[in-house]
Amino acid sequence: MWIRTCAIGMLALLAAVAGTRFVHADSKDSYTGSDERDDRGDGAYEGSGGERRDAVVQLGARPLYLIDDMDDGPLKERMQSCKQGPFYRTDFSIGHRGAALQFPEHTRESYRSGARQGAGIVECDTTFTSDGELVCRHSECDLHTTTNIVNTPLNAMCSTPWSGPGSSPKCCTSDITLDQFRTLTGKMDASNPAATTAEGYLGGTAGGRTDLHTGRGNLVTLRESIELNEKMGVKHTPELKGGDATRIKRVFGSQEAYAQKLIDTLVAEGVNPNNVWLQSFDLNDVRYWIKHAPAFGKQAVYLDDIDPTVTPAIPRLTEGELQDLKKQGVRIFAPPMWALLAVDGNGNVVRSRYALDIKHAGLDIITWTFERADLRKGAAKAGWYYQFDPTSEAIRKDGDMYEALDVLARKVGVLGVFSDWPATVTYYANCMGLK
Repeated sequence: MWIRTCAIGMLALLAAVAGTRFVHADSKDSYTGSDERDDRGDGAYEGSGGERRDAVVQLGARPLYLIDDMDDGPLKERMQSCKQGPFYRTDFSIGHRGAALQFPEHTRESYRSGARQGAGIVECDTTFTSDGELVCRHSECDLHTTTNIVNTPLNAMCSTPWSGPGSSPKCCTSDITLDQFRTLTGKMDASNPAATTAEGYLGGTAGGRTDLHTGRGNLVTLRESIELNEKMGVKHTPELKGGDATRIKRVFGSQEAYAQKLIDTLVAEGVNPNNVWLQSFDLNDVRYWIKHAPAFGKQAVYLDDIDPTVTPAIPRLTEGELQDLKKQGVRIFAPPMWALLAVDGNGNVVRSRYALDIKHAGLDIITWTFERADLRKGAAKAGWYYQFDPTSEAIRKDGDMYEALDVLARKVGVLGVFSDWPATVTYYANCMGLK
């Protein structure tokens, strides 16, 4: 026992002296991608890990399941070489609504799972109750698909209650008070509009997801999510969600006051601004934070709502518009992952022209959302997030997602990637030595 204790102590001492995380001796040389990382700078694959190295990180079977499915080649060999770890928390891996692939989004259970999967940053989409409390939900009006509200007495308080088969309920956080919000239970985001009962309406979970972890779905406020993140050693990326302008004005007085309420909550909780990446699709919110809360605004993320699939289509920003963002003080821009990728004439995933323009404008990039699509039948059947490959020329099966992630990391040079299953991104980041 004494010898074992001394050995462990010696390993800890060596780790402290080295000041960097342990890396397999053969793993750094086994990966011979087409070129080195273009945009993160020298040593980007080294990473220090810091205190994140000591966190309990459990990545489970999924990363290796995906790696086994990859085509043979240098990337697969490199990824296989890392299967013994060590695994540590990394800011490159961002928990999108926690770990929403298998846990009800924006619940305490989902956030914990995301942190345990090595996400260095976990997201709380932030909206509000009728009495002005900030809570974690993807939308002001998604309670009918993300909670059990239609099967409770609170259904009657919904903007549009569930009323039977074929009805289209609309249940908003702003319909109810914080105390009422706390009585609800989170579930997987889904519904069955044809159901004949309210309980049946709560079904409809997609085949690529699961209801296995819906036994507990504890909803949380923004303040509670901050406290949980701090306890688990995780950083914060709250997104201020848009909402009904009339209700925002009634509850807060103005959009600016709503944006300030988010800052006030972070300050009240004593959060270090360096550990916060505020987000919004509304450039006015980002400008407000840059001007009125510069300590937090310096890392504010402007989310890109580009979408060619809607009418009218939302186009990509021009080079001039991107450069103007930089002049206004925006440092981080966040397009969806498909907008940063393309497929070349040889069937390889490459960075898009848009990705190059964003970088040339001097903006850093965070992207969303990995593990949000079911790739078991390839990109052609995977929907919105893989529209850069409409014929499955490059992404033919789920293991190929690591090819896309590799391009985002090495070629595009993103700072981080949101994921519905952070373990998938954490494994890659740890293997490549990303911080």
